[in-house]
Amino acid sequence: MTLDQAARAARAEVLHPADVELRGAASDNRQVKAGDLFAAIAGERVDGHDFAEAAVQAGAAAVLAERDPFGGRPVAPVLVADSTVAALGRIAHAWREGFAGRVAGITGTAGKTTTKELLAHILSQHGKTAKNRLNLNSQIGMPIAMMAADGDEAFWVMEAGISHPNDMDELGPILAPDLAIILNVGAGHALGLGGKGTAYYKSRLLAHMKKGGEALVSADYDDLVREARALRPDALFFSVQGRPVPYRASYLGLDENGRGNYRLWLDGEELDVNCALSGPYAAENVIAAAAAARRFGLSCEEIRKGVESAPFPAQRFARHELPGWTLIDDTYNANPLSAGRMIEAAAELARGKDLVCVMGAMGELGDVAAEEHRRLGRTLAASGCRAVFWTGDHADDVKEGLQEARFDGFLAVLSAPEDFLPALETWEQSRERGRNALVLFKGSRANRMERLVNLFMERKQHAL
Repeated sequence: MTLDQAARAARAEVLHPADVELRGAASDNRQVKAGDLFAAIAGERVDGHDFAEAAVQAGAAAVLAERDPFGGRPVAPVLVADSTVAALGRIAHAWREGFAGRVAGITGTAGKTTTKELLAHILSQHGKTAKNRLNLNSQIGMPIAMMAADGDEAFWVMEAGISHPNDMDELGPILAPDLAIILNVGAGHALGLGGKGTAYYKSRLLAHMKKGGEALVSADYDDLVREARALRPDALFFSVQGRPVPYRASYLGLDENGRGNYRLWLDGEELDVNCALSGPYAAENVIAAAAAARRFGLSCEEIRKGVESAPFPAQRFARHELPGWTLIDDTYNANPLSAGRMIEAAAELARGKDLVCVMGAMGELGDVAAEEHRRLGRTLAASGCRAVFWTGDHADDVKEGLQEARFDGFLAVLSAPEDFLPALETWEQSRERGRNALVLFKGSRANRMERLVNLFMERKQHAL
């Protein structure tokens, strides 16, 4: 994209014009690549305008800003707009309008990134595919991910995450998906969303599809079905609960390697697949991705190969084997829906091992936080886990839930990360010697659960 094209799309004034070509975008000067447009965004803690010159030194071809960060010096071309974030979205939409391939947009409360990774991998069996990196799914991250695409791909797969009422009405028009996928709805970001409910705000993606686009929605959440049909009476549905819809999946159990077996029904064709994911919860990820690939014209054989060979990102049900222990790292984030599903999957994988759950508080739940943490305590007790290590807020609510469900295992509330290993040693001294264990780490990002994962792995590897 030329500088003039970007300026027209952004509705921005050009300062210090030059003949440059833009090849991507970045909002962090440390991530700038040659030819990038640097988006100078004034945040709560730092102001990107202060880093514009460093971004140019790193290779940025131009700067998108709300004022001239160079004080009139012709360091690099500057596109000046009223809002850097809004202008960035308009440029990304212009890039999307010139894209000749197919675009899938994914939203939901839990499993967006997993489904995005799975779908992108399946589609890559058929043609070149671009996707968001990790969960860059906000009004800043998603446009940057879109502008990172070369433009000659067959498919883009982009996830859209929301935490405030107007978020999807800002993200949807930027992406304008050919296929809009709503994976599920549950209590997540409840603090920021208004009284209309999560299903309403997630479904707003369907209001911004490209002309002729399709909606693909889970049939297993009644409020989601209602909201989706209100916007798109022609919506297509998938189910993991046996509802009579064109796309269905059921979980068949674990294989001898701890991988999950799933049976899919795709437009009347039956397909069995084996996957790195496991547990009933993952049937939702698998069928959503498989159905989307089917709508984009892939064959059942391409879908099977894609599902069975798919890798998954770190901190999302990543499995590590250590002497006497299986470690499950699902620490990237947590909400009530994802936490409950991970506990269920870990309990199944434990199979004769002691199940240990290292859990952190779930954030952004607003008025439902106390009850959701009590519910989590009841879920932990019902899983049969032998020990719970808790970090973060709502420890009393979790404890109350454990007591309600008559939990008779070991509970340790951690005041700081350094409390973890001594508490773990106390539990290990009381358990049956020689018995293997499985430990699940799960919690919202604010808890920085990866610190506990690292402490655990360093201790076990040192012992080895």
